Amino acid sequence: MTSRKRSAPSSHTATRRLVLERTYQASLEMVWELWTTPEGIEAWWGPNGFDVKVHKLDLRPGGKLLYLMTATAPARIDFVKSAGIPVSLEMHITYTEVAPQRRLAFTHRADFIPRVAPYDVATAVDLYPSDRSVRMVLTFDAMHDEEWTRRTVMGWESELGKLAKVLGT
Repeated sequence: MTSRKRSAPSSHTATRRLVLERTYQASLEMVWELWTTPEGIEAWWGPNGFDVKVHKLDLRPGGKLLYLMTATAPARIDFVKSAGIPVSLEMHITYTEVAPQRRLAFTHRADFIPRVAPYDVATAVDLYPSDRSVRMVLTFDAMHDEEWTRRTVMGWESELGKLAKVLGT
């Protein structure tokens, strides 16, 4: 697996976009399945120290992914409690684009941050297969401040590391 991280130029909006890239020695079908099935998502989604249980998955534009993310590691439990965040959170995603084995785009509702009004975070996953690998480009909105943006990047990096382990790369 190789990885790169960079900031993407913002579009016409004021929202800053971030980009994480990984190359996995795996089939396109396997990578897509891990992004788009309850079993796949539960196998790797959520940063280290968190478990995920999918309650609903409707994989189509306008469809929803609802899942429960629970802190399970003692350090993670202590952190979320000290931040005023529940140990278990019901997370809400709305798919905006589904192009099988090429692109998955969605908005994630950030409604769990104390003293911050809920807002949507746009995310896109683009997959580029080659002979024996898949280059994945994950693009997502920065959060409302630098600390939460840093936490989000760390969370995605942790999750993508878990994805690599599930893929055996």
